[in-house]
Amino acid sequence: MPDELEPARTPAPVGTPSTGRLVGIDLARGLAVFGMYSAHVGPDASVGGPVGFLLETARGRSSALFALLAGFSLVILTGRPHPRTGRAGRQAVVRIVIRAVVLVALGYALTALDTDVDVILSFYGLLFLTVLPLYRLRARTLALIAAAGALILPQVLYTIRTSIADGNWTDAVTAKDPLAWVSGTDGIVELLFTGEYPVLTWMPFLIAGMAVAKLDLTRSGIRSRLAVTGGALALLGYGSSWLALRLVPHALNAIAAATDGGSASSAWWSDTVGEPENSTPPAWLLVAAPHSQTTFSILGNTGVALTVLAACLAAADRLPRLTRLTRPVATVGMTALTAYVLHIVALWFFTDVWYVPAIEGETLSALPVILSFIAAAALLATVWTQLFRRGPLEHLLHLATRPAQHVR
Repeated sequence: MPDELEPARTPAPVGTPSTGRLVGIDLARGLAVFGMYSAHVGPDASVGGPVGFLLETARGRSSALFALLAGFSLVILTGRPHPRTGRAGRQAVVRIVIRAVVLVALGYALTALDTDVDVILSFYGLLFLTVLPLYRLRARTLALIAAAGALILPQVLYTIRTSIADGNWTDAVTAKDPLAWVSGTDGIVELLFTGEYPVLTWMPFLIAGMAVAKLDLTRSGIRSRLAVTGGALALLGYGSSWLALRLVPHALNAIAAATDGGSASSAWWSDTVGEPENSTPPAWLLVAAPHSQTTFSILGNTGVALTVLAACLAAADRLPRLTRLTRPVATVGMTALTAYVLHIVALWFFTDVWYVPAIEGETLSALPVILSFIAAAALLATVWTQLFRRGPLEHLLHLATRPAQHVR
């Protein structure tokens, strides 16, 4: 989770801008954790009603928010707002490299538990390494790179995935990939192209978060601009997809045929559209569902993430009473890596060791389950952060990076 990239600090007093940890960032990260919970242990979105709509809205977008916050945290570690240079800069880079390697290993360890969760940590590890060379760039340059990535990379990924479907070149790559041998997966091919969070189309989220971290978030008007930008991107992404799917002849029919019964009419905003089962038609590039890996999807998800982040920053700065009420959520954000890992371990325990039917999440019977997960995470995080500066796994990750101190 992004938090493992951010040096732990004691939160600044409510209403006071923090030079270390921003309370609003923790709040946004905590909301992202709970959004992931809703996707993994909550009722299925098909239950409908307000609960179904809320679940459907959170799915996919919470992981995008995580990714954006990961980019923010990377910049913090490398010296927000001014990049570290010299020995300090080299040490920061080595720390990130070590953390990235640990995340990849931890991600594969969780994947080996064989839960229904598409574990994101290994993808995050490679994402950190991929965007790390950009950490010295200015906010405007990073924003332009993120925009270019959103426009170009989904088309590149579509071309590569089409070539994979038409040939077996990936088998040759995987056969010689040490990562694939060790992990028992498709290794680098999965991380870059075929997985649920392909690095190729998730880089724009991290780079956008890096751009935000370069801004002076205490300046008047910055949060409003973030909110306006987020709203505009969401409207551009989802609105353009809605129009394109209805204006391009046979687009909806092609998507419905490819997903074999998926909700093609909701393809402009919801994962209920499903995924193409065999070949992916060109019309899929018009979809904006959160996990569709398209330009419209990246624009819309980035817009939602920026809007949520702006709201959390504004609430932390201007609404101290609300900030106190939401402190349990913020403490989950402070221990996000631990909260994420423990919920997957709990899922494994309750589905493989001590079977709990409601965990399957197909009906409203799963609602008490997700509420229990949220309450347990909030309680444990609140108690822990009263006693310690870092979460348990955050502390172990911090210890793992100590060799970076010897870099000259």
